[in-house]
Amino acid sequence: MAQESPNSGAAASAPIAGIGLIVLACLCFAILDATAKYLSASVPTLQIVWLRFVSHVILSLVLFQVWKKPSLLTTRHPVLQLVRACCLLGTTIFNFLAVRHLQLAETMSIMFAGPFVITALAGPMLGEWAGIRRWAAIIVGFLGVLVVTQPGLGGMHWAAIYSVVAMTFYALYALLTRQLTATDSSAGMLILSGLIAAVAMTPAGLSVWETPKDAWTWVLLFATGALGGGGHFLFIMAHRIAPAPVLAPFIYIQIVWMIALGYLIFADVPTISTLVGASIVVASGLYILYRERVKGI
Repeated sequence: MAQESPNSGAAASAPIAGIGLIVLACLCFAILDATAKYLSASVPTLQIVWLRFVSHVILSLVLFQVWKKPSLLTTRHPVLQLVRACCLLGTTIFNFLAVRHLQLAETMSIMFAGPFVITALAGPMLGEWAGIRRWAAIIVGFLGVLVVTQPGLGGMHWAAIYSVVAMTFYALYALLTRQLTATDSSAGMLILSGLIAAVAMTPAGLSVWETPKDAWTWVLLFATGALGGGGHFLFIMAHRIAPAPVLAPFIYIQIVWMIALGYLIFADVPTISTLVGASIVVASGLYILYRERVKGI
């Protein structure tokens, strides 16, 4: 009787671990967006973006003690790292501009077109082709988002274009992250993306500078770096161990976090359609999780 390879169990559980990491990453991103929306009432958006990356870099340098391990900053693909960092910066800028004008659930509804782009491009770019079941789960999840947002019934705010641009940058960022995990360290990718973005944003951040009015605002500004950096570290680790098409549907889980935060922080009471749509979104993700567990048995 053929014996199972000792590594087969670990290989089978990798996608499930990746799914868990991406769900936690989405929680960090949801809290980050809620914090940015709260801060935008008193702090210029470009200043929030700049301090988000400055604090991201400071925390990363301290956490990974780069002065002891300078090799973390080396990369075999400097051009791709530069492009990836620019995509992350573009996502952050346009997403923060969007949440300034739109409800959290509205911005996420547009961002959720990202899994379509990721899944479609993962084949030609990464050789990770999605099967019919994954495509079906993505489509069902997106239908759930449409139930939540009901586009076309009340007209979409002009600021929605910010979310469209942010979504495009995000999809490219996700694909480049998956590609670079094959050669570069997770810590190095986290630090380099934050460092490049912080340097690029310095002129703009200083040009609109307004000194925060109290200590709580300072705490929230630096918390954006912890949330963003922590979320993207989890995001990188997830893409290191699981294919992009497997992870893509779980981005939809962020709508659940957004609904909860919108209610708790901004008193946005969820409607019946919001709750029904969120349930559909969760169900589509659970189906993918079930399929991955069945494959691993």
